[in-house]
Amino acid sequence: MTFSEYEKKREKERNIAIALMEQGVEFADIDSVYIDPTVKIEAGAFIGPCVTLTGNVSIGKNTKILQNTRIVDSEIGEGTTIESSVILESKVGNNTSVGPFAYIRPGSSVGDNCKVGDFVEIKNSNVGNGTKASHLTYIGDSDLGENINLGCGVVFVNYDGTNKYRTVVKDGAFIGCNVNLISPVTINEGAYIAAGSTITMDVPKDALAVARSRQTVIEDWAAKRGLYRK
Repeated sequence: MTFSEYEKKREKERNIAIALMEQGVEFADIDSVYIDPTVKIEAGAFIGPCVTLTGNVSIGKNTKILQNTRIVDSEIGEGTTIESSVILESKVGNNTSVGPFAYIRPGSSVGDNCKVGDFVEIKNSNVGNGTKASHLTYIGDSDLGENINLGCGVVFVNYDGTNKYRTVVKDGAFIGCNVNLISPVTINEGAYIAAGSTITMDVPKDALAVARSRQTVIEDWAAKRGLYRK
């Protein structure tokens, strides 16, 4: 691309932003956003700096797309906040929080009143209303119900080296920190998974699943080997 072509492209993008402003969309800086003409943004939305909106993107009213976000061919609902994140060919509902540093990959759907926190990745999965994954979690090839809590470091283990499988987590389940869910597996309504567990079998409704070694403490083990330091 020549400099002249670049200038023309930036002028078109700036004109798109100006037209959207006239329709009631608020911008932090129209000179630092990159918006395709196919993008639709409702009045009351806010677009921060260094935002890229590409393809068939729709953004609902009162939604905030904050700095350093890229959205491609996706639908974003009303009253949602997205910060420093990437969303590709997916859908995010109303009053949901995404980011910072979240990655929603193609074929995903996130419901209303959800939280997709920092360093959470979602791939080809459905996340029901009110479900929260606050940080450091991978959700792949899965179907999650409503009002589920996913602790820090949860991994949906969807690939065995040859095939990919799906995991189902039903309404109201609680998944503790550092849990591995080995697909295919189903976690039923209201079940609890203890932190640090690796789950390979279905968990019944309202049950507690603990799948980890029992802790053993050997007193004075280090001192007897001269490893003790004051």
